[in-house]
Amino acid sequence: MVVVVTQEELRAARRRLIEPVGLVPTMGSLHDGHLSLVKYAINECASVVVSIFVNPTQFGPQEDLGKYPRNLSRDLTLLESGKVNLVWTPTEEVMYPPGYQTWVSVEEIAKPLEGSMRPGHFRGVATVVAKLYNVIQPQKAYFGQKDAQQAAVIRQMSRDLNFPIEIVVCPTLREPDGLAMSSRNVYLSPNERQASVAISQALFKAKEAFQAGVRDVNHLMKVVSETIGAEPLIKVQYISCAHPDTLQELEGTVEQGLLSVAVYIGNTRLIDNIVL
Repeated sequence: MVVVVTQEELRAARRRLIEPVGLVPTMGSLHDGHLSLVKYAINECASVVVSIFVNPTQFGPQEDLGKYPRNLSRDLTLLESGKVNLVWTPTEEVMYPPGYQTWVSVEEIAKPLEGSMRPGHFRGVATVVAKLYNVIQPQKAYFGQKDAQQAAVIRQMSRDLNFPIEIVVCPTLREPDGLAMSSRNVYLSPNERQASVAISQALFKAKEAFQAGVRDVNHLMKVVSETIGAEPLIKVQYISCAHPDTLQELEGTVEQGLLSVAVYIGNTRLIDNIVL
């Protein structure tokens, strides 16, 4: 496994890789969810590149950039135990050198949900992913279903900008009690961690209702709201049932949808979703 920092080092190492190349973009603080993406890439590609970069441009001024968990040595140890060929760990100066002023903005699909809660977030995401694409030039790129809107934004950007890259969205990995794996889970106190199971329980209850024949959007969202609302430590930011491709909110009877939530538990913001 080769680890590089500069773009020049990356391009030189990239030329030595066997095609096809799979890319797994991460912000580090790796957990089993990230490693599952790596496994998908290893199974489908001759070479695998993992990027580790805490991207400052996708954090808002009141968000957790400064305290976002970082442990590069641990991350590299985890990746080395697999079959990753190349790891890129650029600095902020490498990604955004002095005088940087070019951005990628995806319009409508980036506006609802996370886009409305975190202005500028998806501009930062789309820009950094486009930069990764340009430098690494993978044939496939791997993302997690937990960040469903991010995956939708990246699919849209990839189509619109004619990137010849297949976007592979992999299932959300969960803890044994159902909590979606996230680097931010380490922020939770023991009581908050115990309370957090209500998030996935709410989504699973709604899916059970859907599978039992309930198709009314308001009923499904009420199931989520009441289940999470029974946990006093959780403050709901939004509950949504949207079209899985356009992310436009659904009304009335639904035959398919993306049921998603964003909550605060203490000072920790968590998101989760399930596909109906």
